[in-house]
Amino acid sequence: MPHAPSTQEQLFPIPKMAHVTVYEQPLNERVRCFLRLEYLFGSVAESMQGETPRAARNAIAGMIDISDQLSRTDVKGELIKEIERHVTTIGALRNNPGVNSGVLEQTLGRLEPLSALLKSNTFQPGAKLRQNDLVTQIRQRLAIPGGLCSFDLPAFHHWLSRDHQRRLTLLNDWMTDLRAIEAGVTITLKMIRESARPQPVIASGGFYQQTLDANSACHLVRVSVADEDDVFAEISGGKHRFAVRFMRNAELGARPQQSTDPIDFELQCCVL
Repeated sequence: MPHAPSTQEQLFPIPKMAHVTVYEQPLNERVRCFLRLEYLFGSVAESMQGETPRAARNAIAGMIDISDQLSRTDVKGELIKEIERHVTTIGALRNNPGVNSGVLEQTLGRLEPLSALLKSNTFQPGAKLRQNDLVTQIRQRLAIPGGLCSFDLPAFHHWLSRDHQRRLTLLNDWMTDLRAIEAGVTITLKMIRESARPQPVIASGGFYQQTLDANSACHLVRVSVADEDDVFAEISGGKHRFAVRFMRNAELGARPQQSTDPIDFELQCCVL
C-alpha cells in the first residue's frame, strides 16, 4: 500500500518517466473543476499558437468555455481557499531540514501575490469577454452545429479575415483577466501532483482497489501505465476508496474488456 507523503517528500518534482500515459481521477469537485480549466487553458494556448482563422476561432471558443465555467462555479473563491491552504502548509515546513528552502521560498513568492490579486475587489475574471458584443454573439451561436458560418456572423467572418498579428493582439487582450486564474490553477495542480511520489503497484487480473486514510483526504489519484502494455486505466472512487480497472480494446470500435493480465503501474495518492 502506498505510504502517505512525508514533509521531506513535499516540494520536490516527480521524476519524469518515458513511454507512459498518466490517467488522473479527481476525488472532489474542486480538483475536478481545476482539471477542466487546465484542459481548456491548454486548448486555448495551443490554438493561439496557430496563425489560421480557424485557430483563432477555436481560441475564442475555448475562452468562452472558460468564462462559462467561471460563471457556473465560484472558481475565484475556491482558488483563494486552495492557495491559502497551501501557503499555510508550506509555511509550516520552513524549519524542516529535509525541505529545499530555496524551492519553498520561491513557491511562497508565487502563491502570496497571486492570492492577493485574486482577493482584490477589482479583479473580475472573464469581464472583458462578457462585455464584448461580438463575443456575446459568438457565444449564442456556438450551441448551433456550424453556427459560426460566415453567413451567420459576417462581423466575425470579417474579423477572422484580418491579419494574424491583429487577431492575436485582441486574443491576448481578452485573456488578460483570465491569466491569474490560469496561474492559480497551474500552480495548485502542480503542487497537488507533486505531493506524492509514484509507488510501484501490481493490478492482479487488471484490477486494483485501495481504501483511503480517513484522516488524510486524497484529492487526486494518478496512475502511470507503460504504453507497451496497451491498456488504459478506468478509475472510480470517492473519499473512502478508489478502484482502477485496466481495459483493452481488442479492435477499434469494439467494447473494451478488462485485462486478465497482471499490470505493473505507478500510483500516486495526492493528499496535499
